[in-house]
Amino acid sequence: MTIDDHKSHLLTLGKFLNQFKFTESVQDSEIPGNDKFFEEFNEKIDSAIHYNGWFNRENIVYSLQQWSKALRPQNLKLWLGEYNLSMTGGKTVGIVMAGNIPLVGFHDFLSVLVSGHRVVIKQSSSDQQLLPVIAAYLMNLDSRYEERIEFTKEKLGDFDAVIATGSDNTARYFEYYFKDKPSIIRKNRNSIAILTGSETTEELEKLSEDIFRYYGLGCRNVSKLYVPENYDFDSFFKAIYEWNPIINQSKYANNYDYNKAVYLMSEFKLLDNGFLMLKEDKSFGSPIASIFYETYKDEKELEILLNENKDKIQCIVRKNAENHEVNFGQTQKPQLWDYADNIDTIEFLSRL
Repeated sequence: MTIDDHKSHLLTLGKFLNQFKFTESVQDSEIPGNDKFFEEFNEKIDSAIHYNGWFNRENIVYSLQQWSKALRPQNLKLWLGEYNLSMTGGKTVGIVMAGNIPLVGFHDFLSVLVSGHRVVIKQSSSDQQLLPVIAAYLMNLDSRYEERIEFTKEKLGDFDAVIATGSDNTARYFEYYFKDKPSIIRKNRNSIAILTGSETTEELEKLSEDIFRYYGLGCRNVSKLYVPENYDFDSFFKAIYEWNPIINQSKYANNYDYNKAVYLMSEFKLLDNGFLMLKEDKSFGSPIASIFYETYKDEKELEILLNENKDKIQCIVRKNAENHEVNFGQTQKPQLWDYADNIDTIEFLSRL
């Protein structure tokens, strides 16, 4: 299969995913394969919600819509135009996927396919409803995918390379188990936001999307704030208040109640608005329904601190973002070329 073949199929896939909405999904008769897959995929969205209490239709559809936007002609051209993939392919690449947010391993899946390799996928039990239907849809578009996509519930066996994502604990197991194979092993990472006090209400409202989308479970969710000394959090709390209905989700509310009780029993000082707690803490990964914060005096000193901890940070969010930083409201809208942990997956796959 050529790169143009892949692009064509991914463009069609993007149109297919774009049909699914939060309120009413409307089937487009012009999209290939709809008669066979539209209703099935819609049912699998409901099934995914049943299997994972953290998944709801809004978040699943949000993920599908972001992928639909990513799989557009200009984006695919910009993404794949950076590489010479004419001589790559022919290997078997295993992917061990996480399940914290919907379709979290989808980018790795696409990267292996467009690189010309065969993929063997071990899904998380928390997110195993959607991707098999997407894979079947691609096979329906082009039967050559049938020999290049496999799902397994067993340990990965015959493979040439692996991409595995998990916690710091599981990463140690991955590093041992896959030590003789080329690999990308992803560990825990968290995202942070740097505030100066000059942010507008609109910018802070966009930041709330980075915090609360997917209930804060993704590595691209902001879990820590860096603020100037004597920062007034009133504007921050007012701007994020539109997310207050999140406390009506039972799993989120249970975590809020539990973590608040733990903090209070430990006599930690908290700032609390009824659905989010702010706790001063040097750690990067905050529990659900809470955000850690830390004050800074000098931005240059802060840059040094963040550079020293770059292996723990997925995204740095701030006003007027530069280089690999992210603007407010954009953490859950990554482009195809925004690689997890800043490791170029296509480059890795092209060298196999």
